[in-house]
Amino acid sequence: MVSKKSPLNFDAPADLATGKAKKARGSKLPPAPLIFAAVVGPLLLIGGLLIGFLGDPHAGEPRVHMPVLPKTAAPAPAGWAEALSKVRASPGAKTKTEPMELFTEPPKVVRVSVGGQAALAGPTPSWSGPTSGPLQPAPIAGLFANSPSGSLPIIGADGRTSSKAYARPFKSDGRPKIALIVRGLGLNPRITQQAIDALPPETTLSFVPYADGLQTWVNIARAKGHEVLLEVPMEPLDYPDNDPGPQGLMSASPPAENAKRLEWVMGRATGYFGLTNYLGSKFIASDPGMNALFDVLRQRGLAFIDDGTAFTRVGDVQRASADRVVDGQQLSADSIRKQMEGLEFAAKQNGQALGVGSAYPVTIDQLARWSREASARGFQLAPASAVMTRR
Repeated sequence: MVSKKSPLNFDAPADLATGKAKKARGSKLPPAPLIFAAVVGPLLLIGGLLIGFLGDPHAGEPRVHMPVLPKTAAPAPAGWAEALSKVRASPGAKTKTEPMELFTEPPKVVRVSVGGQAALAGPTPSWSGPTSGPLQPAPIAGLFANSPSGSLPIIGADGRTSSKAYARPFKSDGRPKIALIVRGLGLNPRITQQAIDALPPETTLSFVPYADGLQTWVNIARAKGHEVLLEVPMEPLDYPDNDPGPQGLMSASPPAENAKRLEWVMGRATGYFGLTNYLGSKFIASDPGMNALFDVLRQRGLAFIDDGTAFTRVGDVQRASADRVVDGQQLSADSIRKQMEGLEFAAKQNGQALGVGSAYPVTIDQLARWSREASARGFQLAPASAVMTRR
């Protein structure tokens, strides 16, 4: 039997299995497109003539102007998806790795025009709480040396280090401290600007070394009071399925090669107080690799903060390990709120706690909301540099 409701017989298993559809019998109606054109066409013509004669009935009302963003300005996945390599292979040829295109356009904002006034539009308002003003511009004289890779951090002649000089000043008020880091910044201009503006200055911002215009982003962040970390790509256990990119530190690479890649990362910008890992579960398990990394950190006066992967690692450097990755379980507002409750519990138990999140709009929004309530909930928001220890 042929269904009377549709020209396709969806009730016939045999037809579905073979991919065939029977046309309804006895149907003499003209094709649907012709019916639509015959009915709607004259109406559209009449409407156009009326608007042309009488004017636009919506003229003068508020209008929203939305820019058309290029494909490269789409929201970035957490961390480094844009910074990884494209792999192109041709038959009979070796695999060639090429750097991905990064965001090269300046940050764009959406402006809503209402009554001739322009205003920024967005779900997360800018931080309006207390701030101590901008941090000292980078670089600070005496704390860097030029190299083929760029300006590299050094310990000053007076003993000053980048881990102290570029950290945000902090004074404890005796309440449990909670520090927050947002990582994966610099690849997506819109999300990066959102993090800088929406999060309180006590929030530590972590930038990707592959990002275009990295020094500009570091300068903007520090001008808003945010201290800055620089991310070091490291080899994970599931490499090459999970690729840290062309400058990743690899457990099997010669020490000289890893040192060269690390210098490339450190030379990408100045003004960061320490380094943090991107991936790295395999590299962090390597004693030679991590010992060499800690040697560089100590010699250059830098701190090291990890996402919890290197919790058992010790080294004579200023460092910290995250207690929780707040968006690591599930990328949703409810899940992030639950993770923040876990941070609160850890802070009450230990006097301090450190949480890490990625550059997702929902993460930034939830951290901004929590930060506005932190004091009322009995916690002091602190920069990550304030919860470091020497281990």
